[in-house]
Amino acid sequence: MKFNKAKCKVLHMGQGNPHYHYRLGDEGIESSPEWKTLGVLHDKKLNMTWQCALLAHKANHILGCIPSSMASRESKGILPLFSPLMRPHLESCIQLWSPQHRKDRDLWERVRRRATKMVRGMEHLS
Repeated sequence: MKFNKAKCKVLHMGQGNPHYHYRLGDEGIESSPEWKTLGVLHDKKLNMTWQCALLAHKANHILGCIPSSMASRESKGILPLFSPLMRPHLESCIQLWSPQHRKDRDLWERVRRRATKMVRGMEHLS
């Protein structure tokens, strides 16, 4: 099986890294500031802030779609939608990147607060 040279990238990690130029066969492999593996976005500092912002954006987009598709704001109609639509985005690889920075945790908290405000009878929880 041959490697697809166009899909190969080098990520230089760590301070003081000499940034060597690597080759695969006759062609050089280009350097990249970030890469995505199994849906998780990594950068050279292993900072997951972009991943957190991207997933929160997707979750907010889904939250915007739910009220327009529902006739009622009752909890028995909206709550069954949250689990299959929202949880995969909010819990995506959370064991790996666990929001480390306060601003990332606050971003998740805003998404949660917005979700609870949407359900009639749960407004006081936000």
